[in-house]
Amino acid sequence: MKKIIPIIIILILITIFFLFQTNNNTTHQETTTQMPALKSIKDIETFKENYPNININISYTYNEQEKDTIIYQSIKENENLTNYNNLDLTISLGAFNSEQMKTDKINELGSVPIMMYHGIVNMKSSETNYIGGNVDKDGYTRTTEAFINDLEYYYQNNYRMIRLEDYINGEIKTEYGKSPIILTFDDGNENNIKVTGLDEEGNIIIDPNSAVGILEQFKEKYPDYNVTATFFVNDTLFNQEEYNEKILTWLIDNGYDIGNHTKGHIDIKKEDATTVNNSIGYVYNQLDSIIPDKYVNIIALPFGSPYNKEHSNFQYVLNSTYNNKTYNTTSALRVGWEPELSPYDKNFDPTFLKRCRAYDNNGEEFDITMVFNILETTRYISDGVNNTIVIPCNLKDSITETNSKEVLCY
Repeated sequence: MKKIIPIIIILILITIFFLFQTNNNTTHQETTTQMPALKSIKDIETFKENYPNININISYTYNEQEKDTIIYQSIKENENLTNYNNLDLTISLGAFNSEQMKTDKINELGSVPIMMYHGIVNMKSSETNYIGGNVDKDGYTRTTEAFINDLEYYYQNNYRMIRLEDYINGEIKTEYGKSPIILTFDDGNENNIKVTGLDEEGNIIIDPNSAVGILEQFKEKYPDYNVTATFFVNDTLFNQEEYNEKILTWLIDNGYDIGNHTKGHIDIKKEDATTVNNSIGYVYNQLDSIIPDKYVNIIALPFGSPYNKEHSNFQYVLNSTYNNKTYNTTSALRVGWEPELSPYDKNFDPTFLKRCRAYDNNGEEFDITMVFNILETTRYISDGVNNTIVIPCNLKDSITETNSKEVLCY
C-alpha cells in the first residue's frame, strides 16, 4: 500500500500539469486567434460560427475567377482577430455574361418609382365611397387593405425597397434581377405610426394597422424585402405629443428615415421669403434637437409647390437658415406623377424629384396600375453589384459623366 501512494501522487501531479498546460494553451490561443484564408461561401459560414462577434460585410463583383470564390478579405491571413470588429469580403460573380444580362433584361438606367403615400386608415376598401382603396376623392389616403395589397403587389412583381437617400446617392444595392422601389409618407399623420402605449421597458407599442405596423409585418414575412420608408413631418411631427420623440428615435433605430415637410405645411409659392425660410429651418432645427445627424436633408414639398425650380422661393428650399444655423437640402420631392430617372442618368436631377401618387383611378392619370404598366418596359433592373452599372450598349451615351462606377454593356 505504501508503494502505491507515491505512484498515485505522481499520477495526480502529472494530471494537474497537463491540465494546466492545456488551459494555458487554450487561453493563449484565444488571445492570439489568427485570421484564416477564406476561399468559399462554406468558409464564410464556418467563420461566422467560430467568430460571431465579427461583423461581415459582403460585396460582389465580376471577375475571371470562379463564381462564389472569395477574391478579397480585408483582414489578411494570420492577422490577430482580436484587433478587429469588421470583416469586408468581396465575392466573385464569375466572368461578365453579356448573353445572360440580355436575357434577364438587366438595365440600371431604367426608371425608379418613388411612391407617395399620406394617411393609412384601418378600413376595408369596400367601405369607402371612392375608387379602389382611396379613402378620399384624390386618393391621398388609403385603406389598410389597399396598402397591404400594394406592398404584396410590389413584392410579387420583383420590386425591393431601398432608402430614398441611397437612391439619391446612387448606392442601389438591389439584388440581381430585381427592381428598386422607394416609399415616402407625407404629413406625419398619426396613422403612419400610431402608438397605443408603452411596454414594461418603456418601448412604444405600435398599432399593427398603422402604416409602420403593416410594414413591420412585411419585414417578418419577407426578410429579403428590405422594408424601409421615409416619413416627412411638419412641426407637429406625428401628432402624438406624448410619444413624438420616442417615435422618431424608434424609426431611425429600425431602418426608417425622417425628412422635412415644413412648419405648418405651407404653400411655398404663395408665401414670402422669410416665412419660407423659417418654416423649413424650423423643422430641421426641431429634428436637430431630437435626432441630431440622423435625419435626412430632404424636403417633400407641400402641395408639390413651387412647381418649377425657377420660382424665387426655391432657393430657400435648398438653403435655409434658422437660429443662426444654415441647413442645406440635397433633394426636394414633388407631388409628381411618373417614375423618376436612374441616378446614373445624365439628366437625373436630385434637387427636384417626381413621385408617383399611390392611388386608384381605373388605370388612368398615373395611378398605381398605369405607373406599373409603364414600368413593365422601362423599369430599372439590377445586376446586384454596387460598383458596376450594367446597361444595353445603345444607352451608353446616357450615363452621367460624374459617375465613378464601372459601366458594363451588352
